[in-house]
Amino acid sequence: MSSKIMLKPKGKNTKKAATADEDDRAVAVVGKFVKEWGTWTAKKAKVITHYGFIPLVIIIGMNSEPKPSISQLLSPV
Repeated sequence: MSSKIMLKPKGKNTKKAATADEDDRAVAVVGKFVKEWGTWTAKKAKVITHYGFIPLVIIIGMNSEPKPSISQLLSPV
């Protein structure tokens, strides 16, 4: 367990120190929120890409000229 030395100001500057602590906490909360949001977004994007890529290719292929049949789109040749 590491010990952290905190120097607390004495006298009239205690209000400034308290607001600085609140600002530090707010920054930490926002940082945690952004990290969680980024992780959540990346997971959702991965799932959407995984299940949406092949249907997207088929839809784009169906809308191209000349119009191929579905069997021509799905065959490997």
